[in-house]
Amino acid sequence: MRNMKLFGVGLLALLVGMTFGAVAAMPSWAGPRMPVQETAPLVDSTLTTYYADLSQEEIDGLLWMREEEKLARDVYLTFYEMYGLPIFYNIAQSEQTHTDTVLALIEKYNLTDPATDEIGVFTNPELQALYDQLVEMGSQSLIDALKVGALIEETDIADLEEWTAKTDNADIIQVYESLKAGSENHLRGFVSVLANYGVTYEPQVVSEDYYKEVISSANSHGFGNPMGDVVRGHGMWESAAQEPVQDTGIIDGIINTFRNTWNWMGGFAHRMGFAI
Repeated sequence: MRNMKLFGVGLLALLVGMTFGAVAAMPSWAGPRMPVQETAPLVDSTLTTYYADLSQEEIDGLLWMREEEKLARDVYLTFYEMYGLPIFYNIAQSEQTHTDTVLALIEKYNLTDPATDEIGVFTNPELQALYDQLVEMGSQSLIDALKVGALIEETDIADLEEWTAKTDNADIIQVYESLKAGSENHLRGFVSVLANYGVTYEPQVVSEDYYKEVISSANSHGFGNPMGDVVRGHGMWESAAQEPVQDTGIIDGIINTFRNTWNWMGGFAHRMGFAI
């Protein structure tokens, strides 16, 4: 009987060790994440092993998109402070993923990062002027702020398409396509919330046909669907986002790993003739 108890204690210790070992092995880039966010893999073989010399246009594109994605984040954080509507906060978190993803390419190719940590401050004078203009537009009312959000996502999509056409680097193309999918998700979100307020949004940058295709499509797997299945199909971007999404990804990972490990250990003990 004593040996059986010791065996059970040993199994439990091994279980705990395996669980926290698995959690500790999670890649650092995964970091805190929203549990329902759908994203394409941030790092895969293309992003980590592919390398090709950059043209000046490719360099310009990366530097522009790094600050443009930061611009979106900064505008949404500013509007969240103004109006307290959670969609601004949640999409700002996705925009942080966007700008960090571009930063990964900037660092990979040993470029100088143009972005600052300060909200609303930009190295590129065009983007600085655009940020100031967009914040002024969205400061008029909540509806205006939501329209600015949709306009930003339209602009992101158009810019990503333009920069994608100017590169043949597989890793840059992969990142731009993922960011574009995320921007399409965001556009659907802002349009949905505007509809809840009785406002029909009209596209300002992309074509009418493209806009209709995006709005009628389901959310895609890109960098930046902040609501995931909680929202899809329910038209509830606003009501489903009453509070900013909390970071439970690490906790869920621990629980799932513990549960799977416990089931494996239970089967092993059973085969050995022990009960735990």
